[in-house]
Amino acid sequence: MNSEAVSEPQRNLTVDALEAGDGRAQGKLEGAVPELANEAELREALEQAFDYRGDVTITRKDGSRVEGYIFDRRSGPTLAESFVRIIPNESASAQVSVQEKDANPSASSGQALGHPQKISIPYSDIAALAFSGRDMAAGKSWEAWVRNYWGKKAAGEKGIGLEPEKLE
Repeated sequence: MNSEAVSEPQRNLTVDALEAGDGRAQGKLEGAVPELANEAELREALEQAFDYRGDVTITRKDGSRVEGYIFDRRSGPTLAESFVRIIPNESASAQVSVQEKDANPSASSGQALGHPQKISIPYSDIAALAFSGRDMAAGKSWEAWVRNYWGKKAAGEKGIGLEPEKLE
C-alpha cells in the first residue's frame, strides 16, 4: 500500500485499534426510539438498527409490530424498493406463524423444520422503530471474559473453555 495514499490519522492505526471498537458507544442506542420524520432519518435509523446487536421493534403503518434481530437490509432508490430483513424473536415468530396459517392454511412457515421465520419489510411500510432489546455486545464483556479466563488458567484450573453467557 502506498503510504502517501493513506491519510495521517489512518496511517497510525493498527489492526487491533480497528478491531477493538468500544461496545459502549453502540449501547447508547439501547432503549432509543429515533425520529422518523423524513426519508433520510428513516434510512439512517435503519442503518443503525442493522449495526445494532440486539432486538429492535418495528411498527408498521398498519399498526402491527415485529420484534426481532435485523440481519440484512437492501437499500433501493425508493423506500418502496428498500427492504429490511428481520428474524423475529420467539414470541413474535410464533405469532407470525399463526397469522400466516390463518391467512393460508396450506403454507409452511419453516418453524416446524426448526428454521427461524424471516420477514422482509419495505422501508415504506415502517412507521416507527425502537431499539427494544439489550445490545449483546455493549460494554466490556469480552475483556472481562479474557481476564476471568487468564485468572482461572493462572490458578491451575483445567478444562477451561469458551462458554457462552447465559441469555436472560
